[in-house]
Amino acid sequence: MKLDELRDYNASLLQTTQFKDYCPNGLQVEGRAQVLHIATAVTASQQVLEAAIAWGADAVLVHHGYFWRNEEPCIVGVKKKRIASLIKNDISLLAYHLPLDAHAELGNNAQLGKLLGLTEQGRFGEQNIACFGALALPLSLAQFTLQVAGSLQRTPQVIGKSDQLIRRVAWCSGGAQGYFEAAIAQGVDAFVTGEISEQNYHLANESGVAFIAAGHHATERLGIKALGEHLSVKFALEHQFFDQNNPI
Repeated sequence: MKLDELRDYNASLLQTTQFKDYCPNGLQVEGRAQVLHIATAVTASQQVLEAAIAWGADAVLVHHGYFWRNEEPCIVGVKKKRIASLIKNDISLLAYHLPLDAHAELGNNAQLGKLLGLTEQGRFGEQNIACFGALALPLSLAQFTLQVAGSLQRTPQVIGKSDQLIRRVAWCSGGAQGYFEAAIAQGVDAFVTGEISEQNYHLANESGVAFIAAGHHATERLGIKALGEHLSVKFALEHQFFDQNNPI
């Protein structure tokens, strides 16, 4: 397919114009006009770019791209090396941040809920990207922690009593620890996100709502991979997801 067709289809699918974001969503670096091979990854790191180049990608689609608000705008150092790799190899970079968190089917949070066996019942937070819902059957926090660890292949950091029952859960992928109070307001027993801050420890202990930090990277692998798989089926594109062993 043509690059502009891919760009426009993703913009419509993810409704990118509906979001006020911290970075541009869509085509960030323009490469060749024809796209047959798409690589996906959480972050457009140099390691990902080199793997995508070796594989033969025409375009790289990521959740974390470039040109973030308030970052140094000059193309020097690490940024220069990354962008030079794309331009030298005529490869496009397309990035989708909040739109990919929020999408009702392919989004990080929709996919995370399915993976953890949660039935979504509603949304909250910035632009309704965070979710709350219920487990099919109540689990102890210890049991639910094992489920989270097994599903994401990463041992989470957990604040809470191991024997407390978990029925209702709120979740938001990535660095959404700031949503903890809003999650508590949904009447949940636990909150799952990627990262934890110092104050979350005290709030979890004092509120009785468990806090599960399951990894920023680990909780955001799902949406971009699902998008790549969707595109590969719909447009008969070759797709490869490139993961990194990122413990954060």
